[in-house]
Amino acid sequence: MEVSSLPISASQRAKLLSAGYTSLSTLSSVSASRLAQELKISENEAAEILKIASRRSGLEKIENGSHPIMNGAQTAWEMLHEEESSICITTSCSDLDEILGGGIRCKEVTEIGGVPGIGKTQLGIQLAVNVQIPADYGGLGGKAIYIDTEGSFMVERALQIAKACYEDMVEYNSLLRKDSVAACHVDKQPKAFLENIFYFRVCTYTEQIAVINYLEKFVSEHKDIKVVVIDSITFHFRQDFEDMALRTRLLSGMALKLMKLAKKFNLAVVLLNQVTTKYNQGSFQLTLALGDSWAHASTNRIILYWNGNERYAYIDKSPSLRSASAPYAVTGRGIRNSASNSKRVKLM
Repeated sequence: MEVSSLPISASQRAKLLSAGYTSLSTLSSVSASRLAQELKISENEAAEILKIASRRSGLEKIENGSHPIMNGAQTAWEMLHEEESSICITTSCSDLDEILGGGIRCKEVTEIGGVPGIGKTQLGIQLAVNVQIPADYGGLGGKAIYIDTEGSFMVERALQIAKACYEDMVEYNSLLRKDSVAACHVDKQPKAFLENIFYFRVCTYTEQIAVINYLEKFVSEHKDIKVVVIDSITFHFRQDFEDMALRTRLLSGMALKLMKLAKKFNLAVVLLNQVTTKYNQGSFQLTLALGDSWAHASTNRIILYWNGNERYAYIDKSPSLRSASAPYAVTGRGIRNSASNSKRVKLM
């Protein structure tokens, strides 16, 4: 249950959210004195907030002997069947799709990180377009949410990729006709792809938290959402943060909400991440930002890197996929299979 549902003043709710207390569960283990110190309010006021939160979350009912209703258990067989029937979003690179088991999986949180210029945003835009490929063409026929924290989303580039996707479907139709197979009608125009990408621009970490808190309501009102891309999850949390405990709590809260969102609505959450340097055994090494604790926030972790003039994707962590690498290219048409002459080219 959300803190926003508590019957307290608007200023108290705002202070709780700014301090990282987004759900009632985050208030269950904090003391009144600690909460008063963090919110800069009196201890009596903090105690009253905790009392209201306790009553709302049902803790008092448990103490009186009544128990909250729990969801039924799921068998391992059901979990296996669910995993085998899971749907994926193609990356438009068959080599990358192959190591990913078909593409980016729904019901999972996938983190994609790499150095600047490696193609993280390009891949994010590609997924926002590809999720809309109709079911007749092997796609999901869904819609996308794109949360932009850096201002790197380019609508012109999204249109380029949408046009290429449309052309691929037309080409697929012509191949079906040559093989005397009934072709599908291509009624998905490039403009329609853009109409189904819901874009949020966030400029502060508090705005980012607010948007993520709003996602469940937004997705419930737009039933066809099948991918949420956050580009990047890192940006607002790498600056102006002296209280690392607060940062950890905020990030953990966001991660839990995104995992829940992916499971509840059967959609894919894609988190784009930056890199930083880490001192290890006498030398500095590149690693994904936000530290080791953040590595547990995603189901799958993919690292993008350069190998000479070729781009590669490496599965660094996954409970169901083996570690593997695959080359890919960023072209004028979007993400595609790598070619031997794939160079660092300016797209627009």
